[in-house]
Amino acid sequence: MANNMLPDKNGFYGNYGGQFIPDNLKCELNKITEEFLKLKNTPEFEHEFLYLLQHYVGRPTSVYYAKNLSQKYGAQIYLKREDLNHTGAHKINHSLGQALLAKKMGKKKLIAETGAGQHGVAIATSAALMGLECDIYMGEVDIAKETPNVDKMRVLGANIVPVSKGQKTLKEAVDEALGAYMRELETAFYAIGSVVGPHPFPMIVEYFQTVIGKEAREQILELTNKLPDAIVACVGGGSNSLGLFNGFIADEDVKIYGVEPLGKGEVLGSNAASMTYGKDGIIHGFKCKLLQDENGNVADAYSVASGLDYPGIGPKHCYLKEINRVNYVAVDDKEALEAFFELSKTEGIIPALESSHAVAYGLKYAKLNPEKSILINLSGRGDKDIAYVLASGVKS
Repeated sequence: MANNMLPDKNGFYGNYGGQFIPDNLKCELNKITEEFLKLKNTPEFEHEFLYLLQHYVGRPTSVYYAKNLSQKYGAQIYLKREDLNHTGAHKINHSLGQALLAKKMGKKKLIAETGAGQHGVAIATSAALMGLECDIYMGEVDIAKETPNVDKMRVLGANIVPVSKGQKTLKEAVDEALGAYMRELETAFYAIGSVVGPHPFPMIVEYFQTVIGKEAREQILELTNKLPDAIVACVGGGSNSLGLFNGFIADEDVKIYGVEPLGKGEVLGSNAASMTYGKDGIIHGFKCKLLQDENGNVADAYSVASGLDYPGIGPKHCYLKEINRVNYVAVDDKEALEAFFELSKTEGIIPALESSHAVAYGLKYAKLNPEKSILINLSGRGDKDIAYVLASGVKS
């Protein structure tokens, strides 16, 4: 099995993906596809992107042996430290890549959505670096939860567009951002925040995130002289997880776990676990596992982690489940918050609430498999979440 399975010419991974969009948008996305496939293979583009990753982002990020957690839980626990990236998360990887692509295409503005604000900060950062205008769409609920990131985006020069429709969270932010993009196709580039949306967005974001797994595989082999028994990452749309998984998909002895948000429980509208409870459907121009009510309408999604609060999931994840290569599991709010404090107080590392879902499942795995080794993708740091967690009254 290849590490980086590409979609077919129509953008499908098996039964999932594609382009379910108006013709004028399809025409523009086909131009982006053509330009991306041409540019990514040129030495100039590759050199410029890799230079930025090394000298601007600070890559490679380390793989850290979590000695204290390992002693406490039994298994050998390692963390891929994406939280050490410039801007504090994995989002900078694909944000810089997309901004660079937009610049090469002669675009003047980046349009993006954000939930937890990490993608928004990364896009605002990339726009500032590339000299591009920047509009960030964000639900009002998330604006209130993620004040530190909102402030950063404004300092970086981004225009924050509050979204007051529906649940006022990530899905609605995507709706509004896509609508704005449709009005500015000639001059703007839609810099999507995950491996979702119509083709070629999932393919493009995955390409720029694959650096995570490439580094992690080399680093864990250097540290331990063997591959881990399991790897774990949180899954909302699924960019940080695919980035990690691609380094190990071909290694059939490595178990792979994608951790979804179970939120407040199993009831529809109380979680964002689309792989666990979703049915095949179409959202935002692509086919995926999607949370839906009995009438086939897109259901509300919820998670304590704003970056996981999405009713769908990337099409390649759906395919990886279909072929039984990745195990998709779910962690609820309480477990994620407990893991947030556990990592903070045991290792001195404050994780993002999104990443805390991966940590929570990783610790479960460690308890049950004390003789094994596990690599957890720490996709982002928790600065943005501290005020919210403390204000919520959760006890550590």
